Amino acid sequence: MTDTATVSHSFQAEVSELLHLMVHSVYSETDIFLRELVSNASDACDKLRYEAIARPELIGDGEPPQIRIIPDKTANTLTIADSGIGMDRQELIDHLGTIARSGTKAFVQKLAEAKDGTGLIGQFGVGFYSAFMVADRITVISRRAGGSEVWTWTSSGGAGFEVAPSSEEDANRVTRGTEIVLHLKDDAKKYLETYEIERIVTAYSDNIQFPIMLVQPEGEPRQINSASALWQRSKSELSAEDYAKAYKSIANAFDEPAMTLHYRAEGRYSYAVLLFAPSTKPFDLFEPARKGKVKLYVRRVFITDDADLMPAYLRFIRGVIDSEDLPLNLSREMLQNNPQLAQIRKAVTTRVISELEQLAEKDAENFDKIWESFGAVIKEGLYEDFERRDKLLALARFITTSGEKRSLKQYVEGLKENQTEIYFLVGDSIERLKSNPRLEAAKARGVEVLLLTDPVDAFWTSARLEFDGKPLKSLSQGDINFDPIPVTESTPADEAQPAADEANTIALIKASLGDHVTDVKVSTRLTTSASCLVAGSHGPDRELERILSQQARGARTKPILEINLRHPLVVAVAKAAADKAKVDDLSFLLLEQAQILDGELPEDPAGFAARLNRLVLQGVAGA
Repeated sequence: MTDTATVSHSFQAEVSELLHLMVHSVYSETDIFLRELVSNASDACDKLRYEAIARPELIGDGEPPQIRIIPDKTANTLTIADSGIGMDRQELIDHLGTIARSGTKAFVQKLAEAKDGTGLIGQFGVGFYSAFMVADRITVISRRAGGSEVWTWTSSGGAGFEVAPSSEEDANRVTRGTEIVLHLKDDAKKYLETYEIERIVTAYSDNIQFPIMLVQPEGEPRQINSASALWQRSKSELSAEDYAKAYKSIANAFDEPAMTLHYRAEGRYSYAVLLFAPSTKPFDLFEPARKGKVKLYVRRVFITDDADLMPAYLRFIRGVIDSEDLPLNLSREMLQNNPQLAQIRKAVTTRVISELEQLAEKDAENFDKIWESFGAVIKEGLYEDFERRDKLLALARFITTSGEKRSLKQYVEGLKENQTEIYFLVGDSIERLKSNPRLEAAKARGVEVLLLTDPVDAFWTSARLEFDGKPLKSLSQGDINFDPIPVTESTPADEAQPAADEANTIALIKASLGDHVTDVKVSTRLTTSASCLVAGSHGPDRELERILSQQARGARTKPILEINLRHPLVVAVAKAAADKAKVDDLSFLLLEQAQILDGELPEDPAGFAARLNRLVLQGVAGA
């Protein structure tokens, strides 16, 4: 195959599915396509400016990068052109024929389900394809900076695309960068109107760092964006609307920011900071890489968005940090080991947490938005960031047996007489936790319990934390003693009947269960239920052990069975001491019902069913 051949390519499977949705779905707002193409053009200009630091010849003509928008009503085309880094043939194939993002399938699924999917576009790196919402054919002409070859990519949004050498006319026109020509659909002709183009650019792209020029058949090209580094301007010059526009432009977002942080640090290091906390959750929040989204600039030159400027538990923060002191030619190794960058990261992280604290005090509504969307992520810091653990604990909000959005400060203020610990229970759903028998003794005394259902909760609670001098204690682990705390609820009916003999009953159950349990103990957690399972004082909590065993598919530690000596089922074990078969059935029923209440299956479901049937039939026959 020669370099002058026209070659057809098939789209990656996910791209084909995505294009089908783009072409055949109706969206309430198609303006997004222009914002995405302008954003891509800006990225290309950023890359050129960065590469030109080491290779000035890439900007051979000395003309700074810019973006041009060219409406042509006669040809019914809208062109978005940039004088950025450009692409060679292989890059056209790689960048416009595949989507190299782990979240693409999830995006396509969400897009198929959504009534209006425009809010999803841009969150998975698929912005270019949004152009097919308004165009039935797209032509991309590109020349790599410093290269001599010009290539043309064309597609009608079907099964594939073609790549061919550009015509002499196109090659003479595109001396560097990329030109995207949209052949508009009949219902998209409004995007050829000047006022429509200006409206969209003003709304979404005003803070793009390169001039966006509107080129018309008559008149001189004119700039339609401010092209200013908003983070370098004084806060007094800016309005809430300015910040909202900057957020949408910098973060490629549609929601409003729940928190804005803008300041300039002076002293040993000088840098400007403009950061935002979104009010809604992006779909890539839990990607395994846990990469941050804060962009690093040096003296207004974009360097990278991969500098890990925030810890992973603050990866939802979006924005810009612009340093006055860092060298422009930062390599990846220098980014990882640069002590100045480490100081900036530390200082900015502390400032963000301080800002969240102030927001929680002064604007609970917006803080609740942040916590609802990103609380599970922030809690990762409770076991990753020892230095700021106390502050993060104070920030945390919980669902408890007393209500929602409860802070630990509120919890401590409501401690019961003689209560010295903060109690929590970890599980997979609030409903299941609320019906968990381990809550019974706490409920009888009016003791508040944190109900934790995020997967991360099983990990950070293993760190043996305390708040305001009160240790956090799991109700499913170790010994619990509620005796010093006065009972506030009426005594359950079960307590009125005599308790089974402790030593004899425990011996019978241990003999029946054997190595199915580590131990059998009398419970101080239970008031009405017959039994529950707990973990020992040392080692992982029950929920953490369950999660770890699922991931590693390894064996779990045998639990401790706690029994309520006043429950009729336990009393029945003691009374049936002479009937070993019945004692075995009752003992295993105590274990298996505790497993079911924990959301687990009995180890032997068939054996459980047979046992239950025997006991039920004995009861029916006795009646």
